[in-house]
Amino acid sequence: MANNNQEKGFYKLSWLQRIGFGSGDLAQNLIFQTVACYLMIYLTTVLKINPAFVSGLILTVRLIDCFWSPVVGRYIDNRNPKLGKYRTYLLYGGIPLTVAACLLMLPQAASWSMPMKMFYATASYTVLSMIYSVVNIPYGSIMASMTRDNDEVLILTSTRMVCANIGQIIVQAGFPIGLAMCVHTAIDWNQATFMAIGTIPAFVILPSLPVLKKWLGKKGLYYTLLSIGLVGFAILFVIGKFFDVENYNALVQTAKVMTGVGLLVGSLMWALVPEVITEAEYRTGNRPAATVNALAGVAFKAGFSIAGWITPLVMGWIGFNFATEESALATDPMAWFTVTFIFAIVGFVLLMLCFMGSKENITTTPDKPVSFGEMWQEFKASKCLQLVLSIFVVVFLASFISGPVNAYYPKLANYSEIAQNAILWFTCIIPAILLVVVGYLIYKYPLTDEKLDQINKEIEARNSNEQ
Repeated sequence: MANNNQEKGFYKLSWLQRIGFGSGDLAQNLIFQTVACYLMIYLTTVLKINPAFVSGLILTVRLIDCFWSPVVGRYIDNRNPKLGKYRTYLLYGGIPLTVAACLLMLPQAASWSMPMKMFYATASYTVLSMIYSVVNIPYGSIMASMTRDNDEVLILTSTRMVCANIGQIIVQAGFPIGLAMCVHTAIDWNQATFMAIGTIPAFVILPSLPVLKKWLGKKGLYYTLLSIGLVGFAILFVIGKFFDVENYNALVQTAKVMTGVGLLVGSLMWALVPEVITEAEYRTGNRPAATVNALAGVAFKAGFSIAGWITPLVMGWIGFNFATEESALATDPMAWFTVTFIFAIVGFVLLMLCFMGSKENITTTPDKPVSFGEMWQEFKASKCLQLVLSIFVVVFLASFISGPVNAYYPKLANYSEIAQNAILWFTCIIPAILLVVVGYLIYKYPLTDEKLDQINKEIEARNSNEQ
């Protein structure tokens, strides 16, 4: 029976395959988290570029990427390279991605004129972002090509997100530690811990997902995580508003862990992408893995884009000037380049491990190329896809809107009352409101596990009859 299920696409995977696949997310997060958490600080405090320009730059580049991602997804779905329909791009995209990451924070740029700095920031960030899509979209598609088994997909998602959170904690804690080591100053352990401790729940909850899901149900699991996160944001706000943050460090760090529990829902959203792909295959007969992943990437980047645009812009309006306020991190250009270079090289090695460790078992190439019109039709036809993309936008907006500002929260007392209020809005209030919206969208999501099992069985039966 087990072998029969294997033949029908319900493949059981080894831990070597799961970890090999997950190493790709670890690799990408070494670069992605550097950009998400520290690029804005680098541009405003090291290169001294005006925050309004940085806000516009981040929005523009990410909007370009929102249009670029469907182009990449369509290209990949319509081709079948010899080294693997999706795996190929980990190799051929990984090399230029590593080079672009290394060029993002050139130390020489700090001595250039302001127009040259602005041009350099625009060009380097645009190129990096576009190359990142060439790696990230096919990587996300690999999961849907390895098995149809829902339990295996959940384990794959858990493994992938544990690896992603390892990358996140390495960058969020490692970047300020690395900068301090490079400039030979004392390491601010409270700051480094606060930046990274929100990822800790991933290492406990993600490996336990099959058990938690069986106990709480899919939606019950999401609601529980969101509720814990809301309590954590409330605690951070109360301490920051009415008490001295440094005197309540243990409670602050505990609350940050709780917010990480709530934001972990963003990681779990990737488990819904294979469900949407399967539902699309059931309706259309095609399995548009890269196309759906590209649309998910657009939604993810939309949330990421809005966060990157709003944070420096609104903080500047409120009166918090990143270029003139006391910097939360060291500003030595060579230190920034050194840390980024190390992360990029390690990331490339991990991408090669992913390339060698991922096995594609379920891949299809459409009889005719997928058009952009058909991508739009798929979006309009699938309520599941619409809801998942909406969740992606909101949950990742909640995740990233506070990223750069988190470095300032542990030193809240160092700033003016106006600046303190701005920091609290972006680290506590806005993310909490967005988590409430996420809960409502999850409530509207229609695909249950029972429905998915039925769809998968009907697809396999239909394929068997056609053969």
